[in-house]
Amino acid sequence: MAATSHPLATAAAIAVLKEGGNAVDAAIAASAVLTVVEPHMTGIGGDCFVILAEPDGSVHGLNGSGRAPAGASAARLREMGHARMPDSGPHSVTVPGAVKAWETLHQRFGRLDFARLFDEAIAYAEDGYALHPRVAADWSDQTAKLAADEGAGRHYLVDGKAPAVGSRHRVPAFAATLRRIARDGAKVLYEGEIAAEIAATVRAKGGFLTEEDLAAASADWVELISTPYAGHDVLEIPPNGQGITALILLNLMRKIGTGLLDPASADRYHLEIEAARLAYSVRDHMVADPAMMRVSPETLLSEAYTDALAAHIDPMRRNPEIVLPKLPGANTIYLTVVDRERRAVSFINSVYSSFGAKIVTPNSCIALQNRGACFSLEEGHPNELGPAKRPMHTIIPAMAMKNGKPVVSFGVMGGAYQPMGHAHVFSNLADHGMDPQQALDHARLFWDDDDGTVLEAEAGISDEVRSELTRKGHALRSAAKPHGGGQAIVIDEKNGFLVAGSDHRKDGLALGW
Repeated sequence: MAATSHPLATAAAIAVLKEGGNAVDAAIAASAVLTVVEPHMTGIGGDCFVILAEPDGSVHGLNGSGRAPAGASAARLREMGHARMPDSGPHSVTVPGAVKAWETLHQRFGRLDFARLFDEAIAYAEDGYALHPRVAADWSDQTAKLAADEGAGRHYLVDGKAPAVGSRHRVPAFAATLRRIARDGAKVLYEGEIAAEIAATVRAKGGFLTEEDLAAASADWVELISTPYAGHDVLEIPPNGQGITALILLNLMRKIGTGLLDPASADRYHLEIEAARLAYSVRDHMVADPAMMRVSPETLLSEAYTDALAAHIDPMRRNPEIVLPKLPGANTIYLTVVDRERRAVSFINSVYSSFGAKIVTPNSCIALQNRGACFSLEEGHPNELGPAKRPMHTIIPAMAMKNGKPVVSFGVMGGAYQPMGHAHVFSNLADHGMDPQQALDHARLFWDDDDGTVLEAEAGISDEVRSELTRKGHALRSAAKPHGGGQAIVIDEKNGFLVAGSDHRKDGLALGW
């Protein structure tokens, strides 16, 4: 079974599975298609994280996040007059880690030939694909910013405008780049002509990225972190990712008993939001490149620390003392695949904000990520921009185990929302018995302002619940856009089923074979 944010990607994954490929092959093929059909969300100029559970219950984590240029530093940007990291532009670009991660994952666990995994993506890039409604709507919001960049305007605008919903869009230059990667491997992106173009494009705009930075790219196997929740062990990638935020939130939810409440009640939303505000405050103060963190994940996930955080939650009122720095909005794809052997892959790939840094290489058609926007310029902060440093990262895959075997592979897109989404969706599954589609569709509540004071409520939250949340001290408004997306596959060994959901907030599709 495969669940992705776009029907063409899901179809590509299923095609690979039918040919005898495993979940790893299918996930890479789906991700490659998504770089073509959702170019504002993901790309080979972005990053990737993976959790893989083997049929015997062994689990593996892969960190495919790129680093800041070796010549970058917070001091240099402060001297240039920046008070905070730019949201886009050359100083927001970090080394793209995705293709290195795909190759690293495939070399260890893949089954089909690496080149085969690019067939559908190359065909859609060369022959064209139809723009789906959500993709077209998001794309049109970026027209002016794309027009300001030579490569972006050339490849991602048509007569100066974003392509319309239902139109066929072709990117032959990107097809040529994918074909070279399929033939020669990841080195195409990190050495030689394309690497030189990436570095030159960024440096021409005033950035620090060099060919040496690209050549030093790595994707690293990491020990996963976990916490128990509702009879499961929930797994996340360790920092520099924000997966630890989801685990801190689940610890708090377990401690204060949110799972015992009516899933649509004001009390549940209130307690989840208050727990989330604490967990995100920890993230914004402490989570960074692990080499720079001052507090270990073990400490942050300990019962003592959970108790200390929980003491700040009032079940009746919002705590006004929790203040949250705001990160820029983000766009991401998440997908999951489970194969016939019950190998489960939880896979996420992103260029961060829509079309990343808004910089696209003119010849090779690579949209470069703005992941550097997640760094801090605060002197002494553990996440302060530094040479060859990984930023605090928002994209996070998840996996839940039971009795030593994978039972749920899931993830939620939506930038900063993701840890909240992981906790909310998994609670829907584990506490409230929802199936994956119900769990993903359930109405969401999250903040979307500079300091976390205003909550944006999706349409499914009733007026009665909104009034009660207001009485508890929350400021609410209706959500202008939905919070994230998401996919999930439940492995139901008792009945011999795979059960999947794909979030209606995107153009997603789940299919089994």
